[in-house]
Amino acid sequence: MSKESKVRNLNELKLEIARLKALAGEQERYLNDQYLLFNERIAAPVRFMNSLANWIPGAGVAKGLFAKSRGDEDWISKSLRIGLPVILNRFFLRKAGFIKRALVTLLSQQAAGVLNKDNVSNMINKVADFIRPPKRRRKAHKHMDYGIPPDSETY
Repeated sequence: MSKESKVRNLNELKLEIARLKALAGEQERYLNDQYLLFNERIAAPVRFMNSLANWIPGAGVAKGLFAKSRGDEDWISKSLRIGLPVILNRFFLRKAGFIKRALVTLLSQQAAGVLNKDNVSNMINKVADFIRPPKRRRKAHKHMDYGIPPDSETY
């Protein structure tokens, strides 16, 4: 399928570029208006849900747990926060109920938030030090000086 071009010379090309820029601006304005309209329509239900969540005790903990940005987290904390509940639910809590799984998920995410790269590396170093055999210190051979030997020619 080949598309034939309507442009035949430089002036038509410039006119086509201007037309496309005007069309792009018009589409951007339309999308911006639709976005603002959507935000206005969704604002009231969001306010209602926020006020409802403020009435529920413990909802602040859940909001803090699922907050988007945590500045002090590194890649270990983020991966453990996601992977630890999956592993626990998949392998250890296969036949557990929904409430037990939800509690374990919340607790494991809190525990994973405490762990960071430094804590993990310190734990690995402690385990490695425990496993490694102690270093054998070589005794330095001291030169024992007993004085002048009795049969020497220094008499």
